[in-house]
Amino acid sequence: MLKVLSASCLHGRLQCVSSRLPIHSSHGGEGRSPLLRLLRSMKSPISGSPYYRRRVFFCSESGGNDGSCETVEAKAENAETVEEVDPKSSSAIVPTNPRPEDYLSVIALPLPHRPLFPGFYMPIYVKDPKLLAALIENRKRSIPYAGAFLVKDEPGSDASLTSGSETEKSTYDLKGKELFNRLHEVGTLAQITSIQGDQVVLIGHRRLRITEMVSEDPLTVKVDHLKEKPYDKDDDVIKATSFEVIATLRDVLKTSSLWRDHVQTYTQHIGDFNYPRLADFGAAISGANKLHCQQVLEELDVYKRLKLTLELVKKEMEISKIQESIAKAIEEKISGEQRRYLLNEQLKAIKKELGLETDDKTALSAKFRERLEPKKDKCPAHVLQVIEEELTKLQLLEASSSEFNVTRNYLDWLTALPWGNYSDENFDVHRAQKILDEDHYGLSDVKERILEFIAVGKLRGIAQGKIICLSGPPGVGKTSIGRSIARALNRKFYRFSVGGLADVAEIKGHRRTYVGAMPGKMVQCLKNVGTANPLVLIDEIDKLGRGHAGDPASALLELLDPEQNANFLDHYLDVPIDLSKVLFVCTANVVEMIPNPLLDRMEIIAIAGYITDEKMHIARDFLEKTTREACGIKPEQVEVTYAALLALVESYCREAGVRNLQKHIEKIYRKIALQLVRRDSPRELSIEATLRRVDSSESLETSSQESSEALTEGATCSDSERTEVSETSESTNLNSAESSPDQNPCATEESVGSKEKEENIIKEVVEKPVEKVVVDVSNLSDFVGKPVFHAERIYEHTPVGVVMGLAWTAMGGSTLYIETTVVEQGEGKGALNLTGQLGDVMKESAQIAHTVARAIFLEKEPGNQFFANTKLHLHVPAGATPKDGPSAGCTMITSLLSLAMKKPVKRDIAMTGEVTLTGRILPIGGVKEKTIAARRSEVKTIIFPSANKRDFDELAPNVKEGLEVHFVDDYSQIFGITFSDNQEDENKEQ
Repeated sequence: MLKVLSASCLHGRLQCVSSRLPIHSSHGGEGRSPLLRLLRSMKSPISGSPYYRRRVFFCSESGGNDGSCETVEAKAENAETVEEVDPKSSSAIVPTNPRPEDYLSVIALPLPHRPLFPGFYMPIYVKDPKLLAALIENRKRSIPYAGAFLVKDEPGSDASLTSGSETEKSTYDLKGKELFNRLHEVGTLAQITSIQGDQVVLIGHRRLRITEMVSEDPLTVKVDHLKEKPYDKDDDVIKATSFEVIATLRDVLKTSSLWRDHVQTYTQHIGDFNYPRLADFGAAISGANKLHCQQVLEELDVYKRLKLTLELVKKEMEISKIQESIAKAIEEKISGEQRRYLLNEQLKAIKKELGLETDDKTALSAKFRERLEPKKDKCPAHVLQVIEEELTKLQLLEASSSEFNVTRNYLDWLTALPWGNYSDENFDVHRAQKILDEDHYGLSDVKERILEFIAVGKLRGIAQGKIICLSGPPGVGKTSIGRSIARALNRKFYRFSVGGLADVAEIKGHRRTYVGAMPGKMVQCLKNVGTANPLVLIDEIDKLGRGHAGDPASALLELLDPEQNANFLDHYLDVPIDLSKVLFVCTANVVEMIPNPLLDRMEIIAIAGYITDEKMHIARDFLEKTTREACGIKPEQVEVTYAALLALVESYCREAGVRNLQKHIEKIYRKIALQLVRRDSPRELSIEATLRRVDSSESLETSSQESSEALTEGATCSDSERTEVSETSESTNLNSAESSPDQNPCATEESVGSKEKEENIIKEVVEKPVEKVVVDVSNLSDFVGKPVFHAERIYEHTPVGVVMGLAWTAMGGSTLYIETTVVEQGEGKGALNLTGQLGDVMKESAQIAHTVARAIFLEKEPGNQFFANTKLHLHVPAGATPKDGPSAGCTMITSLLSLAMKKPVKRDIAMTGEVTLTGRILPIGGVKEKTIAARRSEVKTIIFPSANKRDFDELAPNVKEGLEVHFVDDYSQIFGITFSDNQEDENKEQ
């Protein structure tokens, strides 16, 4: 129907006139209904059809007034009057002698999805072999009719959530009485037109109602044939409703070709249209819910059926409009983009023909060649060859291919690198010395090494790249030293951290075959800085990770090896790069964490940290100044005393670095800023209050002295002026008293003086000196809280069995006591208990110390079995802090011997060193840190291994000042120093 309606509307085959004109037919008065005229007029003539033809006139209700009608040929097929056709044809209706209304008992066919309306085909699948055999048998016996009934939804199930395949499966499983209970009562008498395999094609004829079940397998039921209730064909309401259905159907037919096919098929098999058939047709071809369609099928009142159909087709019309709007919007978008694309392509072609613009590939090649031109002479030959090959390849590739983008990015990196472009270095040693001293206080050994590097470069005329590793605790300025070196050498600076790095591709780049491939950090550095000799700071090199993506520490070997980095090969670029002129500076907290092959390629410069004097200079000259400027405080507004800074360093910031010291200074100045702001607010209020008081006092003086002022003015003025004064004196007020002398010739000097007095008072309040905020030891805790560190000296005079040792940590040096006491004594009870969260190395040291102390004690006192018969307990205080390291052996031996001999050690003495079983003293590390820790604890005498004498001699004089240092090779020397009789007598006297 849709196809015919649409064709008639789109091709102009219908000439519309008034719908109220009579219709003339070759069959008399048949077809006077406007429904028939409309639907017949929409059918296209089909030539060669075996069915008879009719000539009808179609007159539209919306047509013109010329009264003309278009003659069209329409064909119709009536199921009851069809000619005899071949029964073997699958599409023909099988002729029957009995009439359809004679069938009172039919086989019931379940319909899972939609009901079958009269005049419509419906193919169904019959899975039940018995049912299929019964249908075939009936068709052979010229009884090709069955009842088609819609299956009800299963109770408790949601039809909207159930798929079609599940519904069909559940329908096929139903048999007998269960199926009978699930069928709707009203169905359709269906003629079986063809059976192919398990597919049965039905065409509906008339409505049926089930009365009772006859047999179960296959399900056979008794039926009543239903007829529409009588209705008046000339009823205006029915006509209007049918016209609205027709109008809506015509609108829908314009948008849906599927509906046009329904029109043609329906009219061929149902014959003439009337009101009931119009309602059936509209409901059948709509996409409504099956229950709504079943409601139309069950309705026998024609008017109500038309209303239900009208609702369905109206809803279908709205859906069609939405579908059309969506399609139109998408079509407009696509057509707009296509039009823009075509215009752009035409514009490119026109510009190319006129020589105004080149294509993308030519422009890219020109850009790369232009970028390479300034450094072409310095670029290596093998790199130039690769670039030329890639440029040629770029011209042969399509711009839309993925390979084109890969090649373009590759050329972008190759041409952006600074091939042979070196920055001019400054080899002025004095300038470098000045810059290093400006940026850092102390660190003489680091500065000396940098100046040596600059001096060698000046003599050679070229600076060869080196690998320097700055090791030391956090906060000592390792990263900032690298920045200062770059400034002193006039080199570009680039920093990247490798802490936690676990992917080799971050160092050596990705292969170009991967999506999103990029070069490694070194190539990115060269592109960013634009020179081939920058200073590269590799931070946290001792924290390199290792994961499934390789070992970055091994990948750094090629980067940092002076013998290999002249031909460093990045996986992405795949061409050698010369990194021999790059100065690498690495930073690490613990050198032992760096892999040995990598450590072998570095020059280690240890930064031990800062002593108290150095921290004081750094805090006063640098940290305090920068923090004050950052907080917006003027120097005259605040004063931090020397004693306060000293207390801050010793009681709050004992770390080797100055980062924590900077945090505390910032904390102090933030609190000072808050105090200043709070103090300035009341001051501003006091100025306003003073102004108000001045105004009020002046107004009182003016009002009380009005008459006397007028007399005084009259006495000093002329007669004419006196008259003016007498007139104005009655209305004198504060405003007239404040008027200027130029305007009032008789104004008094007191009025001018009052203004000057007011200005002087305001000036006095504003210019009053502000009290300076002073931070001293007494109020330091108000700014930074209670002290974190207390004196490390637990004992003023060390008792028996207690000795002070020196330790090194990642945060710097520290002192620690080793205590030993007797638990119990008895024959054969000799044992040693250890506490203090000691590591494996310190536990082994304790066992060695116990053995050596026992041997030494037996040598000193042969008959004393103290160690053999005494259970001892050795403890290292601060048990919450893990402690491990091979430098506490001699301290433990001394503690054990002090307990055994019941002699305290020499006062103000500290020692460090590992001992072997034979009593030899082995060298230790961290000499500077341990010396600083000893000075902090007011230790006067230090015992070091002889092998560390060179390390101690390299220390600054201010670090060694006032210390008595003994260098020993064997523990017997320590015994003589710590347990001297003279010192014991001194301790007793004190």
